[in-house]
Amino acid sequence: MLFTRRHILKTAVAATILPVAARAGYPPLKAHVTRQRVAPQGFPDTTVWSYGDTVPGTAIRVDQGARVQRKLVNDLPQATSVHWHGIRIDNAMDGVPGLTQDAVVPGSSFDYDFVVPDAGTYWYHAHNRSMEQVARGLYGPLIVAEATALDVDQDLVLMLDDWRLNPETAQIMDDFDNGHDLSHAGRLGNILTVNGSFDPVYAVRRNERLRLRLVNASNARILDLDLDGLVGWIVALDGMPLEKPLELSGSFPLAPAQRADLIVDVTAEGDTVSLVSVERDGSFGLARFEVSGSAAKAHRQGVSALPSNPLPEIGNFQEAQTHQMRLQGGAMRWLESARLGEAELSGRELAQLGKFWALNGYAERPEEPFLDAAVGSLHRIEFVNESAFPHAMHLHGHHFRLILGDGSLGPWRDTILVGRGQARQIALIADNPGNWLLHCHMLGHAASGMMSWFRVF
Repeated sequence: MLFTRRHILKTAVAATILPVAARAGYPPLKAHVTRQRVAPQGFPDTTVWSYGDTVPGTAIRVDQGARVQRKLVNDLPQATSVHWHGIRIDNAMDGVPGLTQDAVVPGSSFDYDFVVPDAGTYWYHAHNRSMEQVARGLYGPLIVAEATALDVDQDLVLMLDDWRLNPETAQIMDDFDNGHDLSHAGRLGNILTVNGSFDPVYAVRRNERLRLRLVNASNARILDLDLDGLVGWIVALDGMPLEKPLELSGSFPLAPAQRADLIVDVTAEGDTVSLVSVERDGSFGLARFEVSGSAAKAHRQGVSALPSNPLPEIGNFQEAQTHQMRLQGGAMRWLESARLGEAELSGRELAQLGKFWALNGYAERPEEPFLDAAVGSLHRIEFVNESAFPHAMHLHGHHFRLILGDGSLGPWRDTILVGRGQARQIALIADNPGNWLLHCHMLGHAASGMMSWFRVF
């Protein structure tokens, strides 16, 4: 199969583009404006917002059970905050303005201090005006190492993102209030990057074993990923190890905010192997691995499961109370009405306010929680997608297990993709006290109505 390296995507707006002070010795996490090459060679650098000097932002790597201490310093022109995505965190550190903290205004700071209980692949990102701030580059990896290092030759974090850039200037399109995006699939970009670069190259050797930590940092794009010249297994999803590694025999989806840890072996006879994006008009290279020399005479056989994390046991979930959350609105299935604060507004009135979506009839985070749960209680949540678009539903502060079609429990996740017209159930043990956000991680959908919350007491 041939892969084009001029992987430049089309959208409605562009047909073509781009032929603590240090606490305990830790540096501050400074959010500021900088410039970076995002577009291919020949185009100018792009003005981005970054934690540190690059996108993705400063990589944070710690051991399981360690404490993370960072002072967010806001040198941006907007208020901001940091959400530590996928971490079963102390509620006060979760980074949600209006729910767990105040937004950090320009020129101010906030001290984040929390323990990471679970090994795995996580990330951090802005959680104020997220649709804009994440699209401008405010995200970075948070990697929590297992107690015993894996037997791999390289451990690579690959943060995948799509950018909407002006085809003349290579600058980020400043159209974040675009009603078409908000009411349709979300903000889709016109160029894909890996670790902030177009078509990056990594050096590997034949028969090397790699750990690839994939993070979908896109605003709304659901990626369909595949390997060329690599044999691989999925060993973890959303940071949590699978009980049995899943051998890859084709492409697999990765929704916004989801992660997948792969163990892959370099088996190709040629000089280049690839991570590719499968699209309607073919497969396109995202990242190249240039093969030079050999690490061994033959590649390793099979792969073992990662060590499990200290997650709660889910018992008789069939008898747990079921809470239904209806995902409503959007283009083609417009809201007839929904609540906004104390008022019930018509769909037309809501659209004039930039609200196109609702969760259980609310077009913003309601005053009362979707779920009131005692600590340690077991619940089922059924997401019923009544809209014409998919949604990536994310719960803060918890992981949950999918309930599969045969009634068995699937993998642990923190973000579940619910297809158009689909109903999907999860089993949740509410074991982390506090007020927790529940929202769609298509960030434009969240900004225009798909926000709720649950309380654990």
